[in-house]
Amino acid sequence: MSTIVVAGEMNVDLILTGIDALPAFGTEMLAGGASQVPGSSSMICALGLAKLGDTVRFVGRVGDDERGRFCVAALRDAGIETDAVITDGAQATGLTVALSCATDRALVTFPGAIADLGGADIPDTLLRGAAHLHISSYFLQRNLQAGIIDLLVRARAAGLTVSLDPGFDPEGTWDAGLLAALRLVDVFLPNAVEACALAHTDDVETALRTLAAIGPTVIVKHGREGCLALDGERVVRVPAFTVAAVDTTGAGDNFNAGFLYAWLRSQPLAHCLRWAAACGALSTRALGGTPAQAGVAEVRALLEACP
Repeated sequence: MSTIVVAGEMNVDLILTGIDALPAFGTEMLAGGASQVPGSSSMICALGLAKLGDTVRFVGRVGDDERGRFCVAALRDAGIETDAVITDGAQATGLTVALSCATDRALVTFPGAIADLGGADIPDTLLRGAAHLHISSYFLQRNLQAGIIDLLVRARAAGLTVSLDPGFDPEGTWDAGLLAALRLVDVFLPNAVEACALAHTDDVETALRTLAAIGPTVIVKHGREGCLALDGERVVRVPAFTVAAVDTTGAGDNFNAGFLYAWLRSQPLAHCLRWAAACGALSTRALGGTPAQAGVAEVRALLEACP
């Protein structure tokens, strides 16, 4: 069982489902369902890792409000260590409204305290004894960007491996020091849109090779197309699993959890990709990224049913 430090954003997801088109200003439309669940890429991944049986330490920032208490309680209830979560009375906890259908989603986020987490909030004592550091939503965590190199150097000096999911860049700059940081990252987990934007190409395989040349193992999440990665010079592709999807919110973050669970156990790359794809698919069976998260037995059952 690995001990994983997850450093990232904390917010609540308000998910509206059954939406076939985006709303237009001046109009009103009805959703088929609504749910409030733990949100954020970092929290969903942390909760997914805990569901698989890993020990997780979480560090992030919340406001002194009901949303913040909701987030911390969700982590604690899952057995995640939250001593490093910082409550800031001067900020509000973030909120994401997700407009979701079975195949895609659109997000509107109020960042609140999300951007305030900094490298100084992740001391060496938190890293001590852990095996891995995972960072999500790089582009939303503006304060962390300035100290990312120092944090990665400290983590690697402490013997941790590092993974990073960039998330979408709302400002469209697609760098902010990220490409330089990738030289200190072991596993990079963009989706196809993010990978192509970072590599300045429209071709997913070209993006994969461009980013992998910087140094990390790059895993590109490609939605219904599955996922792909480089094993040496060979592209490895794993198809997506078919399940009765209800909501795709958080599927990529659960994909990350599945990949890291297998990767930290030194499994072959193709096996890690299948674990990732299975966790991502199984998480879509309910509203939100966390209610349908799979345990080890469920993942193994799906893998055995779809060899």
